[in-house]
Amino acid sequence: MTLPMLDPDLLRAFLAVADHRSFTRAAAQLNRTQSAVSMQIRRLEMRVAADLFRRNTTMVELTQAGESLVAYARRILALNEEAVGKLREHRIEGRVRLGVMDDYGSHVLPAMLARFLTLYPRIHIEMETGLTSTMLGRLGESYDLVIAMHAEGHEHGELLRREQPVWAASATHEAWLIDPLPVALYPMGCLFRKWAIEALDAVRRPWRLAFVSHNLATVEAVAAQGLAVTVVKASFLPHSLRGLSPRDGLPALPGAEIRLHAGPSPTRAAALLAGHLREALAMAPARSHPPR
Repeated sequence: MTLPMLDPDLLRAFLAVADHRSFTRAAAQLNRTQSAVSMQIRRLEMRVAADLFRRNTTMVELTQAGESLVAYARRILALNEEAVGKLREHRIEGRVRLGVMDDYGSHVLPAMLARFLTLYPRIHIEMETGLTSTMLGRLGESYDLVIAMHAEGHEHGELLRREQPVWAASATHEAWLIDPLPVALYPMGCLFRKWAIEALDAVRRPWRLAFVSHNLATVEAVAAQGLAVTVVKASFLPHSLRGLSPRDGLPALPGAEIRLHAGPSPTRAAALLAGHLREALAMAPARSHPPR
């Protein structure tokens, strides 16, 4: 036996009467005549094979069946609106300019962006990787969204996740024993460079800047050959490197926060991407490769 379908228009009329306890006020809300609303309720009662209201000259009351239907009606209409909204969002067009750190742009975001573009194929994303400290000053002008790294306790932007920087060196060479310590770091403006130098100076460990590069892969390759030590996020420690700890004679490094920054008056496309990245990063566990 095929069960009857519940027409959303009939459910809206039903909820209007249930909320107002009046056919007259329900008709006014729906911009219909009272007789039209009464007809819709009768059609709904025929479909569910039950009386939904008790009527008399002074009031309208829900029957037990009517009370049971109220919650279902609200859920059905809510799901209907959600489905229609999602399908309409699927057609949203726009361009989003995204700035992000090199490691997140290489290891984290590509899969998340691919999933986003299956939902919103008409949105074009332009992603740039690099030092996000320089990108934040151009937020709104050159970038719609920037995912940036900050020291713990930063007040601006939306916290997405926390990361722990670690010293890293070749798994087969003991570069951390060289004096002065050769370090491979990123250009001025990088927090890891700042923290590494401050930490070494604080413990009076002699060091020299052996390699500088904007490219994460280059820095890691230099370190993997035993030419220097570097600093990476613990969650991105490659297998070619080993994490170092204070037991290896290197100072501890402060924790970092990954925060999302949006430009003023973000477009609908930018807001959708921000929401997608927020949810995806919250669900994706950070990889953990502790010092070995």
